[in-house]
Amino acid sequence: MKESHFYAIGTPGQPWGAAELALWRTRQVRQRSYADDVLSAIERLSARFDVSTYGEVVYGDERLPLMAIRSREWQPDLPSVLITGGVHGYETSGVHGALRFLDAHSQAYVGRVNLLVAPCASPWAYERIQRWNFDAMDPNRSFREGSLAQESAALMRLVAALRGQFMAHIDLHETTDTDESEYRPSVAARDGKPFEPCTIPDGFYLVDDSQNPQPEFQQAIIQAVQRVTHIAPADAQGGIIDSLLVAPGVIQYEMKALGLCASISGARYTSTTEVYPDSPRATPEQCIAAQVAAVCAAVEFVLKVGRG
Repeated sequence: MKESHFYAIGTPGQPWGAAELALWRTRQVRQRSYADDVLSAIERLSARFDVSTYGEVVYGDERLPLMAIRSREWQPDLPSVLITGGVHGYETSGVHGALRFLDAHSQAYVGRVNLLVAPCASPWAYERIQRWNFDAMDPNRSFREGSLAQESAALMRLVAALRGQFMAHIDLHETTDTDESEYRPSVAARDGKPFEPCTIPDGFYLVDDSQNPQPEFQQAIIQAVQRVTHIAPADAQGGIIDSLLVAPGVIQYEMKALGLCASISGARYTSTTEVYPDSPRATPEQCIAAQVAAVCAAVEFVLKVGRG
């Protein structure tokens, strides 16, 4: 291991203890407002949707409400789609893509599909542009029974009441340059392991469930998104982030075993989106538009399958 690759907190080869976690917390600075960016947008949507608080994250004297938005007239005989964003708070386009879809496109699906949207699952991390929560836990590895991540446990409780009703679940994410410069080194340091460099993919890609692959669903999303932004090509090893491509722009993870958000709904059709906002070939606006295109494609696929 090269010393220059080691994270600034901790001792090489030793997992973090309470002192290291406390030091890490002091470096997490609030950089934007969940209330201004997200809660205000949700308030504007409340005229058209049922809006509810499904939980609260509490860290010291800081309390942040977790918000869900759902179709006003939920009809059990209609197909249902779950949309989640901001599981990693720093992944901006997922949050704003979910909100923009509701504002600009959801009207076309009224009376055709039930929608449940949790646009910002990790508000503490959203404000600090951070992947982890206050406890240096990755919410998107914490969707498990008895989860200690407040964000993950609350979202699982929300979805549990409707588990089995969802036909599709699309979870909106980003892959950024800070994954390599900040996140992976910090994971290695926290866990007392060596840092292993990885290549950041340039473009949009999807993660399918290796235990429930749905290639037609993934392809429908890729086809829609490539009209908005570019799809990530394979790296020199023929894959993306150490996973082999199973189709252009598509890799697979074992979602439930990894504790990923896209595993929680019991839906047949699931996908995790990944856009690359640091690409010289894409803008933040294109990344939001790509997330919207992905959601629209997922809903359209569900309606097509339902008609079939």
